Amino acid sequence: MNINPFDELTELKLSPLPEQVVALCNELNAPPRLTAHLILVHSVAIELINDFTSKCPKLRINKEEITFGAATHDIGKAVFREELSEAGNKHESEGYKILKQRNISSKMARFTKTHTKWKHGQSITLEDLFVALADNCWKGKRDDELEILLSKQIAHQTGEEDWSIYIVIDDILQEITSAAPKRLIWQAKYSP
Repeated sequence: MNINPFDELTELKLSPLPEQVVALCNELNAPPRLTAHLILVHSVAIELINDFTSKCPKLRINKEEITFGAATHDIGKAVFREELSEAGNKHESEGYKILKQRNISSKMARFTKTHTKWKHGQSITLEDLFVALADNCWKGKRDDELEILLSKQIAHQTGEEDWSIYIVIDDILQEITSAAPKRLIWQAKYSP
Protein backbone atom coordinates (compact mmCIF):
# COMPACT_ATOMS: atom_id res chain seq x y z
CA MET A 1 0.00 0.00 0.00
CA ASN A 2 1.44 3.34 -1.05
CA ILE A 3 0.29 6.12 1.28
CA ASN A 4 0.06 9.67 -0.06
CA PRO A 5 1.63 12.25 2.28
CA PHE A 6 -0.63 14.97 0.85
CA ASP A 7 -3.56 13.20 2.53
CA GLU A 8 -2.15 13.18 6.07
CA LEU A 9 -1.05 16.71 6.94
CA THR A 10 -3.17 17.13 10.06
CA GLU A 11 -1.44 14.42 12.06
CA LEU A 12 1.48 16.71 13.01
CA LYS A 13 -0.23 20.02 12.18
CA LEU A 14 1.86 20.25 9.03
CA SER A 15 1.52 23.02 6.49
CA PRO A 16 0.60 22.03 2.94
CA LEU A 17 3.14 22.61 0.22
CA PRO A 18 2.48 25.50 -2.16
CA GLU A 19 0.23 24.43 -5.05
CA GLN A 20 3.06 25.02 -7.53
CA VAL A 21 5.25 22.54 -5.62
CA VAL A 22 2.44 19.98 -5.32
CA ALA A 23 1.99 20.18 -9.09
CA LEU A 24 5.74 19.78 -9.58
CA CYS A 25 5.86 16.72 -7.29
CA ASN A 26 2.98 15.19 -9.23
CA GLU A 27 4.56 16.01 -12.60
CA LEU A 28 7.87 14.43 -11.56
CA ASN A 29 6.09 11.46 -9.93
CA ALA A 30 8.06 12.27 -6.79
CA PRO A 31 8.37 9.34 -4.40
CA PRO A 32 6.15 9.60 -1.30
CA ARG A 33 9.23 9.77 0.96
CA LEU A 34 10.48 12.85 -0.92
CA THR A 35 7.08 14.52 -0.76
CA ALA A 36 6.87 13.79 2.98
CA HIS A 37 10.35 15.23 3.51
CA LEU A 38 9.53 18.41 1.59
CA ILE A 39 6.32 18.83 3.62
CA LEU A 40 8.26 18.44 6.88
CA VAL A 41 11.04 20.88 5.99
CA HIS A 42 8.52 23.39 4.60
CA SER A 43 6.42 23.14 7.79
CA VAL A 44 9.45 23.59 10.03
CA ALA A 45 10.55 26.59 7.94
CA ILE A 46 7.16 28.20 8.56
CA GLU A 47 7.50 27.46 12.27
CA LEU A 48 10.99 29.02 12.27
CA ILE A 49 9.73 32.13 10.47
CA ASN A 50 6.87 32.57 12.94
CA ASP A 51 9.07 32.03 16.00
CA PHE A 52 11.91 34.26 14.82
CA THR A 53 9.72 37.13 13.66
CA SER A 54 7.87 36.99 16.98
CA LYS A 55 11.03 36.95 19.13
CA CYS A 56 13.15 39.23 16.90
CA PRO A 57 10.72 41.92 15.70
CA LYS A 58 13.52 43.88 13.98
CA LEU A 59 14.40 40.88 11.79
CA ARG A 60 13.70 41.34 8.08
CA ILE A 61 13.58 38.17 6.02
CA ASN A 62 11.93 37.17 2.76
CA LYS A 63 9.33 34.64 3.92
CA GLU A 64 8.35 33.69 0.37
CA GLU A 65 11.95 32.75 -0.51
CA ILE A 66 12.35 30.69 2.66
CA THR A 67 9.11 28.76 2.29
CA PHE A 68 9.64 28.11 -1.43
CA GLY A 69 13.26 27.12 -0.83
CA ALA A 70 12.28 24.73 1.97
CA ALA A 71 9.51 23.24 -0.18
CA THR A 72 11.83 22.58 -3.16
CA HIS A 73 15.34 22.18 -1.71
CA ASP A 74 15.54 18.42 -2.46
CA ILE A 75 13.34 18.29 -5.58
CA GLY A 76 16.27 16.84 -7.56
CA LYS A 77 15.82 13.61 -5.57
CA ALA A 78 12.78 12.97 -7.77
CA VAL A 79 15.40 12.09 -10.42
CA PHE A 80 18.24 10.83 -8.20
CA ARG A 81 16.00 8.66 -6.03
CA GLU A 82 18.87 6.68 -4.57
CA GLU A 83 19.84 9.85 -2.68
CA LEU A 84 16.66 9.47 -0.62
CA SER A 85 18.41 6.71 1.32
CA GLU A 86 22.09 7.10 0.39
CA ALA A 87 24.47 10.04 0.64
CA GLY A 88 24.94 12.06 -2.52
CA ASN A 89 24.72 15.52 -3.98
CA LYS A 90 23.69 14.97 -7.60
CA HIS A 91 20.19 16.06 -6.62
CA GLU A 92 21.41 19.61 -5.90
CA SER A 93 22.32 20.62 -9.46
CA GLU A 94 19.49 18.46 -10.85
CA GLY A 95 16.98 20.27 -8.64
CA TYR A 96 18.30 23.62 -9.85
CA LYS A 97 17.96 22.44 -13.46
CA ILE A 98 14.41 21.18 -12.87
CA LEU A 99 13.32 24.52 -11.43
CA LYS A 100 15.07 26.61 -14.10
CA GLN A 101 13.41 24.51 -16.85
CA ARG A 102 10.09 25.57 -15.35
CA ASN A 103 10.99 29.27 -15.46
CA ILE A 104 11.71 29.57 -11.75
CA SER A 105 14.18 32.39 -11.17
CA SER A 106 17.75 31.64 -10.14
CA LYS A 107 17.05 33.55 -6.94
CA MET A 108 14.32 31.06 -6.00
CA ALA A 109 16.02 27.95 -7.45
CA ARG A 110 19.30 28.56 -5.57
CA PHE A 111 18.08 26.77 -2.43
CA THR A 112 18.55 23.42 -4.18
CA LYS A 113 22.27 24.17 -3.89
CA THR A 114 22.62 26.45 -0.87
CA HIS A 115 20.80 24.20 1.59
CA THR A 116 24.03 22.16 1.80
CA LYS A 117 26.61 24.70 0.62
CA TRP A 118 25.93 27.46 3.16
CA LYS A 119 29.42 27.09 4.68
CA HIS A 120 31.19 27.87 1.43
CA GLY A 121 29.22 30.68 -0.17
CA GLN A 122 30.29 34.30 -0.09
CA SER A 123 26.78 35.50 -0.86
CA ILE A 124 24.84 33.29 1.53
CA THR A 125 21.79 35.16 2.79
CA LEU A 126 19.69 34.83 5.92
CA GLU A 127 17.10 33.10 3.75
CA ASP A 128 19.67 30.47 2.70
CA LEU A 129 20.57 29.91 6.35
CA PHE A 130 16.92 29.53 7.36
CA VAL A 131 16.35 26.85 4.71
CA ALA A 132 19.52 25.02 5.82
CA LEU A 133 18.39 25.30 9.44
CA ALA A 134 14.92 23.90 8.65
CA ASP A 135 16.54 21.02 6.74
CA ASN A 136 18.66 20.23 9.80
CA CYS A 137 16.39 20.78 12.77
CA TRP A 138 13.23 19.04 11.48
CA LYS A 139 14.91 15.73 12.40
CA GLY A 140 16.36 16.99 15.69
CA LYS A 141 19.81 17.78 14.32
CA ARG A 142 21.65 20.82 15.66
CA ASP A 143 24.65 22.41 13.94
CA ASP A 144 26.66 24.86 16.07
CA GLU A 145 28.45 26.35 13.07
CA LEU A 146 25.16 27.07 11.30
CA GLU A 147 23.54 28.47 14.44
CA ILE A 148 26.52 30.74 15.19
CA LEU A 149 26.58 32.03 11.60
CA LEU A 150 22.84 32.66 11.74
CA SER A 151 23.12 34.46 15.08
CA LYS A 152 25.89 36.71 13.70
CA GLN A 153 23.89 37.61 10.58
CA ILE A 154 20.72 38.30 12.56
CA ALA A 155 22.65 40.35 15.13
CA HIS A 156 24.31 42.35 12.35
CA GLN A 157 20.96 43.08 10.73
CA THR A 158 19.04 43.89 13.93
CA GLY A 159 21.78 45.61 15.96
CA GLU A 160 21.41 43.06 18.75
CA GLU A 161 24.28 41.23 20.45
CA ASP A 162 25.37 37.89 18.92
CA TRP A 163 25.03 36.08 22.23
CA SER A 164 21.47 37.30 22.84
CA ILE A 165 20.42 36.14 19.37
CA TYR A 166 22.15 32.80 19.95
CA ILE A 167 20.04 32.33 23.10
CA VAL A 168 16.89 33.04 21.08
CA ILE A 169 17.99 30.50 18.45
CA ASP A 170 18.69 27.92 21.13
CA ASP A 171 15.27 28.42 22.74
CA ILE A 172 13.46 28.17 19.40
CA LEU A 173 15.38 25.08 18.32
CA GLN A 174 14.89 23.28 21.61
CA GLU A 175 11.15 23.54 21.08
CA ILE A 176 11.24 22.57 17.39
CA THR A 177 13.65 19.66 17.82
CA SER A 178 11.58 18.22 20.67
CA ALA A 179 8.98 17.15 18.07
CA ALA A 180 11.59 15.52 15.82
CA PRO A 181 10.82 11.91 16.85
CA LYS A 182 7.19 12.31 15.74
CA ARG A 183 8.28 13.86 12.44
CA LEU A 184 10.80 11.06 11.83
CA ILE A 185 8.14 8.41 12.50
CA TRP A 186 5.73 10.17 10.15
CA GLN A 187 8.30 10.37 7.33
CA ALA A 188 9.30 6.72 7.83
CA LYS A 189 5.77 5.64 6.87
CA TYR A 190 6.58 6.52 3.28
CA SER A 191 8.74 4.24 1.23
CA PRO A 192 11.69 5.75 -0.61
